[in-house]
Amino acid sequence: MNAIEIKGLSKSFRGLYALDGLDMTVPVGAIYGFIGENGSGKSTTEKLICGHLVPDGGQIRLFGRPHTDPGVRVRVGALIENAGCFPGSSVYQNLMMQAINLGLEHPDEEIGRVLKIVRMEEHAQLRFKKCSLGMKQRIGIAMALLGDPALLILDEPINGLDTDGMRIMREILVQITQELGCTVLISSHLLGELEKIATHYGIIRQGKMIMELTAQELEGRARVFVSLKTKDMQGAEAALRRRYRDVRMEEDLLRVYDVDSVEDIVDHLMKSGHVVSQIEKNKIGLEEYYIELMSKKEGQ
Repeated sequence: MNAIEIKGLSKSFRGLYALDGLDMTVPVGAIYGFIGENGSGKSTTEKLICGHLVPDGGQIRLFGRPHTDPGVRVRVGALIENAGCFPGSSVYQNLMMQAINLGLEHPDEEIGRVLKIVRMEEHAQLRFKKCSLGMKQRIGIAMALLGDPALLILDEPINGLDTDGMRIMREILVQITQELGCTVLISSHLLGELEKIATHYGIIRQGKMIMELTAQELEGRARVFVSLKTKDMQGAEAALRRRYRDVRMEEDLLRVYDVDSVEDIVDHLMKSGHVVSQIEKNKIGLEEYYIELMSKKEGQ
């Protein structure tokens, strides 16, 4: 069973389509990285899944049932745009208001549970307006976790966070999936951070899903490259172009793509009179893969 199944989803605003026949599949237990440029339809999709918007056409099923089914709606938690808390109230008070709104039977216990998950139990009495951005994002996730949802939808939860804040957020999201069995749909522009935790990806453009793949499939499709430095970079680049098809100067490094042997590159440069001072073999990451994919689509 999949946590989310979307078929032919469409949504327009004033005659312009934000989504145009979108298909999407999110397996149970996945951390699904939802990727796309601004205006591609990510937030619209998330709001439709949550029931904040009504689709023009298509189908949304959650855990095998229509997304409007009251029995499945209670299994969804979401943080879209911001936590929606009262600034002058404490973290605990904001969570209690949400717990009462949800009709939870044991609100104190539930608040303690979610605060522990997001590492905010020591800040329960802190006023929301005194919290840092990272703390506010974690409070928003705590609110979304009230009632123990099976599906968590997060819109840009790591944007604007510092390095430590992003690390804590990654750890929390992994814990949610591994220990609570919760499926997470997360959108973000920080693809390098997303790559560290996502198990699946969906790439959307102009309201259409152009690709879905697993982290393992991404690893298999990522191009191998060798990056290097020499004293004479322009001369080395010319020498490499005589032998290799794809050589690029990127960020003060020469990159040679789709090669297997580092030793062959070093040997070729030495025979051409260039001594290599730095060399490393690697694979392109999610961000570069996304950029290359978008470039190919634009060229079609």
